[in-house]
Amino acid sequence: MWDTVTHFHTFVYGWGVTTPRSTRPRLAAKDWVTAALDLVRTDGMEAVTINRLCEHLGVTRGSFYWHFADLDALREAITEHWCAETRAVLDGLVHLELLPPLERLRAMTLRLVDERSASVERALRDWARTDARVGDAVAAADLFVFGTVQGALLELGHEPLEARQRAGLLVYAGLGFAHGHAALPVPTPEEIERLLALVALQGL
Repeated sequence: MWDTVTHFHTFVYGWGVTTPRSTRPRLAAKDWVTAALDLVRTDGMEAVTINRLCEHLGVTRGSFYWHFADLDALREAITEHWCAETRAVLDGLVHLELLPPLERLRAMTLRLVDERSASVERALRDWARTDARVGDAVAAADLFVFGTVQGALLELGHEPLEARQRAGLLVYAGLGFAHGHAALPVPTPEEIERLLALVALQGL
């Protein structure tokens, strides 16, 4: 009798039935931020729309609204993520002070011409014109890089004005790469070494 009742309730109400769960992991807010940055890298900031993100992640709009009230809220999260990431990168570069000056310049130059981050940096610099928080993070990163390059040139023996001018050449070369790398040749490691020799060592 009990088996019959149990079978009845299982059939009607689903008692005792184990339904398979979706194998797709639930997305977190950081997954949306990461997906948005992927779109920024490939198509620019204007490509970050709710529909594009949902298509990219293979989910519905409802999944987006579970984490964000609107697209502006996502952009705010992207800002917070990038600012935090920038601060972490700057903190991680403190160890450069332990390197010899030429090695320090080499590390900074390679960072300035990093192709992977160039497209994101270009989009974020455009974004910084209208978002003060992003602008502050970009400015802090630029000042840190310039100061590190200038300090290394001073250690190599350049006079202060000469070190400042040469630091400008290297840093602005990196900024130019961020904005023009899509159309211009990507510098090879050998070309970077020649640039370093020309800017950092010539005249010593």
